Amino acid sequence: MTTLPRPTTTLTADDARRIALRAQGFLGAPDRRAGVRGVLRHLGAVQLDTISVLARSHELIPYARLGAVGRRTVEAAYWKTPEHGASAAPHAFEYWSHAACILPVEEWPHFAFRRRAYRDRPHWNHQLPDGVYDQVIKQLRTEGPLTATELGGAKRTSDWWDWSGTKVAVERALMYGEVVCVERRGWKRVYDLAERAIPDALLHDELDDSECVRRLVRLAGEALGVGTRADIADYHRLKGEQVEAVIADSGLVPVEVAGWSKPAWADPAALAAPPRGRHRTTLLSPFDSLVWERARTERIFGFTHRLEAYVPKQKRVHGYFAMPVLAGGRLVGRVDPAREGRTLVARQVTLDGAKAVPAVAQALVEAATWVDCTDVRVERVDAPELREPLARELAVLLG
Repeated sequence: MTTLPRPTTTLTADDARRIALRAQGFLGAPDRRAGVRGVLRHLGAVQLDTISVLARSHELIPYARLGAVGRRTVEAAYWKTPEHGASAAPHAFEYWSHAACILPVEEWPHFAFRRRAYRDRPHWNHQLPDGVYDQVIKQLRTEGPLTATELGGAKRTSDWWDWSGTKVAVERALMYGEVVCVERRGWKRVYDLAERAIPDALLHDELDDSECVRRLVRLAGEALGVGTRADIADYHRLKGEQVEAVIADSGLVPVEVAGWSKPAWADPAALAAPPRGRHRTTLLSPFDSLVWERARTERIFGFTHRLEAYVPKQKRVHGYFAMPVLAGGRLVGRVDPAREGRTLVARQVTLDGAKAVPAVAQALVEAATWVDCTDVRVERVDAPELREPLARELAVLLG
């Protein structure tokens, strides 16, 4: 067993919280020159999800850090689009990381360990008819980038899980790395041969598993600022033993954090200068990497967060897509949003006391403006006595 160095730095819980906020892009001046691509490179992964309330989660991630960046700008920054031209190199690719994520294209070589693992996987949930895999590869080679529908249809029936043989084949090719998604059309994946879409200098699986995992551990540590082994493993959904094998050589340094019961590791650059600057006030996607790991969110912010979209309606506490509200470096409430025409509807608002009212109002109005809404309507507030103060704040901000 590897002998790990003892921590030489002790952080307070507040130090760790501020380091985490800066690492995730919520403390200090936003890097507007680097823009959306800078956010993606900085975070290392942006999670995708089908749910769209105010906007899709991958749009909410840069909005939360940069402010009202145009939604077309967001899409163009992620995906290879027709405006870029057929020969343009991609900026990102889609693959399995924390979940289905947009990843910087330069990290393609570091997911070789996962592609190898998928190729060696003996069991699949979907049956693959004989010959279909080869036919899909042949069709992509002949016709160029295609959606699953263009390849012959994504589903056998209307059930979401009932994939056609073509869809099973192309998704398997995606996992193997023979096929890649570097573009979406109307939320549909556009599949292309990796040999055609990924730049030649990156198109290889030469790195061994240890080198790949070491890189992802380092990237996770930099994106988190400070975290436990479990935090670091969860970022790209690595196994605990994988992290354990490489963390001593990852470049991260061991630290002690007051109140944390588990050993922690930090990005040395995050320790080099005290985190200072202006805090963002914003609504957060439930799939934002600041809060996507529940145990870490509770440990750092004292905030219990759960996505209730898949919870039966009668059992929901905070709402279908309750978005945490970040203000002053704290999570001060939740908003379950909807849209009706040009009105942002706060179906349910949960506030951490009266002091949270101005921040929640500001976050609601800024989000409304971003999605081209001109009004905000609040339907329910968990503390009825705060409904009127919230209405007054909204009225002032909306003018």
